[in-house]
Amino acid sequence: MSMDLPVAEVRAIVERALAEDIAWGDMTSNTLIPSDSRAVGRVLAKSVGVLAGIEVLVLAFQSVDLSVQVEIRVPDGSPFQEGDVLARVEGPARSLLSAERTALNLVQRMTGIASATASYVEAVQGLPARIVDTRKTAPGLRILDKYAVRMGGGHNHRYNLADGILIKDNHLEMLAALGYSLKDVLERAHAQAPHMIKIEIEVDTLEQCREAVEAGADLILLDNMSVEQMREAVQFIGGRALTEASGGVGLETVRAIAETGVDLISVGKLTHSVQAADISLDFEGTGGNP
Repeated sequence: MSMDLPVAEVRAIVERALAEDIAWGDMTSNTLIPSDSRAVGRVLAKSVGVLAGIEVLVLAFQSVDLSVQVEIRVPDGSPFQEGDVLARVEGPARSLLSAERTALNLVQRMTGIASATASYVEAVQGLPARIVDTRKTAPGLRILDKYAVRMGGGHNHRYNLADGILIKDNHLEMLAALGYSLKDVLERAHAQAPHMIKIEIEVDTLEQCREAVEAGADLILLDNMSVEQMREAVQFIGGRALTEASGGVGLETVRAIAETGVDLISVGKLTHSVQAADISLDFEGTGGNP
């Protein structure tokens, strides 16, 4: 597997998905399809987009049957058009039918994420802001979701809670109840975790933003601010900290947000409400020649 993913982790995801779907056997295929029957098919794009997960699809087929051969026609990270053949599959008919749904589920979701990410990246083209993801991923699929974001031209934020310090509103409320000011919180974070390169804090008012800058925050998350507030916050910060815009980001607003001068724009929609890409597996005789 040549993609930038740990094979063992991806294989575990694929095997869990196959076990969930096939369970104790594909009753339809095993009952009706002769055991020696072979088939050839093509993985066909039914819409435009940016591909992600084609090698995960290969792994799904070959986890069911190592004799299945898959010829990748379009690599991950590449744009495709409606009607493009993304891959060609050949092998025992029962195996192809048994793996089909799991293979397509994974590549459809990942391609949907990559395609959505590419749309956001294109919307801010020419501006320095980076499009980044969040932890709002499908449980158990985070490694695939975040890989798909990269294939769409986006960047990964924290992979998990161990991957950095991000002080959010609930942390601040709990600590405020214990008597800590925002400045106290940041000082405590720097003192307790000196190995962390950057300490990020979420603010939702300009007053909090000023406090965070003066207290030495490395990265300031501007949460659910208006474009005007973000612009004022970025101007006040003046490069003393990196800035991240979050909350209410959509394709219709992302460029205006980028024009405020923020460094990062986090978009939960990339992974938490992705629309799966329309990709099918057409077998010879049912969808044309592969």
